[in-house]
Amino acid sequence: MPALQEYKCPCCGGSIEWNSTVQQLKCPFCDTEFDLETLKGYDEDIKQDGQDDMTWNPEPGDTWSDDEASQVQLFVCKSCGGEIIGDKNMGATSCPYCNNAVVVPSQFSGDLRPDFVIPFKKNKEEAKAALKNHLRRKRFLPKVFTDENHIDEIKGIYVPFWLFDAKAEAHARYKASNVRVWSDRDYQYTETTFYSVSRAGYLDFDHVAIDGSSKMADDLMESIEPFDFSEAVDFRTAYLAGFLADRYDVTAEQSIERANSRIRKTTEEEFEKTVQGYSSVVPESESVRLKEARASYALYPVWLLNTSWQGEQYTFAMNGQTGKFVGDLPVDQGAYTRSFVITALGVAAAVMGALTLINIM
Repeated sequence: MPALQEYKCPCCGGSIEWNSTVQQLKCPFCDTEFDLETLKGYDEDIKQDGQDDMTWNPEPGDTWSDDEASQVQLFVCKSCGGEIIGDKNMGATSCPYCNNAVVVPSQFSGDLRPDFVIPFKKNKEEAKAALKNHLRRKRFLPKVFTDENHIDEIKGIYVPFWLFDAKAEAHARYKASNVRVWSDRDYQYTETTFYSVSRAGYLDFDHVAIDGSSKMADDLMESIEPFDFSEAVDFRTAYLAGFLADRYDVTAEQSIERANSRIRKTTEEEFEKTVQGYSSVVPESESVRLKEARASYALYPVWLLNTSWQGEQYTFAMNGQTGKFVGDLPVDQGAYTRSFVITALGVAAAVMGALTLINIM
């Protein structure tokens, strides 16, 4: 049974956690702040912790199926002794009995240990304010949605990301054309000249982020990018205190296809931008070869907010570093239809006006 690691305040004994406002570990009970370097010894202490040896006599009743058992783990809170059933990838949480922030060190050891972490800079109140701002001035948002929906859940979570670095060597060939039109008293002439255009070169890609959690929607995670990797630091479990954290369940090898797709798309777009001065440009051949390709593992901060309205659930995400906020909203179909009809009538009136003017002339 994996042990849970908690961080106790040396002053009052309370559970300390990472405070995104002061960018320090802070005790929420006595407000004492701690420099991370002062507590670096925690990680070494964690490595020395032994595993609990607890034997239980099974009670009569149903037992977990093999499939169910493979998806969950049982944890024990060192503060109060409470038992917590968690997802097999849960790495940090808070105890539901004593509310102490706890970390599961075994989830981040060995090959599972992240190389980097970007600490939270945005707090829960900022996430709530971002949701309110997200709802403002949305033309087709039902007016009652803002008043009737409520936040069911808000949580700060460190999401596992694979970071891909590579140098992309690309070769591309395009079919381009230029059109020249002129006329004399009798005829109009069109001359089309065709060209074969080639491009070759390199693009450097640093820290292409692919989320390593199957529970996170890929499009949602990509929408809150970019993260500023210059603020990444070497991983320490102390940064996880007070937040949730997952370990990856999608491997680097399984993420390569998505990383390649993003690298290829960007490379093709950047190369095509260099083909200028033509009436038309059509790609004929494009190839990308990666050199010095490598991957690293990091935890990135994300706020997730779940709201409900009229039986439907809506999920929003905020970049816990930059504050970028995204999420889908319901559409007032009546307002949308009225807007479409008004726009269509306006276009029709403009066309009729133009036809009338032509007839007059």
